[in-house]
Amino acid sequence: MRLPLSFEFFPTKTPEGAVKLRAVRQQLYAMRPEFCSVTYGAGGSTHEGTFNAVREILAEGVDAASHFSCIGATKATVREQLAELKAMGVKRLVALRGDLPSGYGAGGEFQYASDLIAFIRSETDSHFQIEVACYPEVHPQARSPEADLKAFATKVRAGADSAITQYFFSPEAYFRFVDEVRALGIDTPIVPGVMPIISSTQLMRFSDACGAEIPRWIRLRLQSYGDDVESIKAFGLDVVTALCDRLRAGGAPAMHFYTMNQSVATLGVLQRLGWNP
Repeated sequence: MRLPLSFEFFPTKTPEGAVKLRAVRQQLYAMRPEFCSVTYGAGGSTHEGTFNAVREILAEGVDAASHFSCIGATKATVREQLAELKAMGVKRLVALRGDLPSGYGAGGEFQYASDLIAFIRSETDSHFQIEVACYPEVHPQARSPEADLKAFATKVRAGADSAITQYFFSPEAYFRFVDEVRALGIDTPIVPGVMPIISSTQLMRFSDACGAEIPRWIRLRLQSYGDDVESIKAFGLDVVTALCDRLRAGGAPAMHFYTMNQSVATLGVLQRLGWNP
């Protein structure tokens, strides 16, 4: 069974990077994604690069979702950016609290992502399909699993249409999270976020920063390969394909791939699953 797909990219910093990313997107478009999202970049950089990448994706004939962070924002700036996105033809947002950009103090008129979502709904009604983030292995800043689940429920009740998870490698974490959400009476689609394994050092750095758990057996195997890049990629392909197979068999409604602006690993997983262009 072929599930709906979406791909995430981040804004590039150089003209050369932009050229490479265009080629990557074209390769991934062959898999007919439902949409592609563009992040604000690590550390909450400004929205200009995000909006420019979103414009390009729309011009390439693919639905684009802009990440939309509210940290440090005011109602006036959010209203202005929503108008810009509407004028561009954007119909999807990934609404997040976000991280403070370097050099910024705290402040702004939105404390939580749920505040942002409620404001977007009050300003634009149902114009945008709003995606939110969720954490099957608990947000690293959450006071407790229960508090994290409550925060997610608040975002959904503020007006979110669907959710995309942080990446994980334990399918049981995803299925347990879905069960807990359903027990609260929330039937919002919860799409698993999938991280292809491209580099062991990169994966471990990201995972330590965002709280995603790398199971001990995966971490030890990756460490055992040292600098053997081909073995790391081959092992990663096996691990992530098996994960996606479990998610598909268990009823995941779609899959969202964190591409890291590369196509080979994501395409490898999808082709292993039988999803050919």
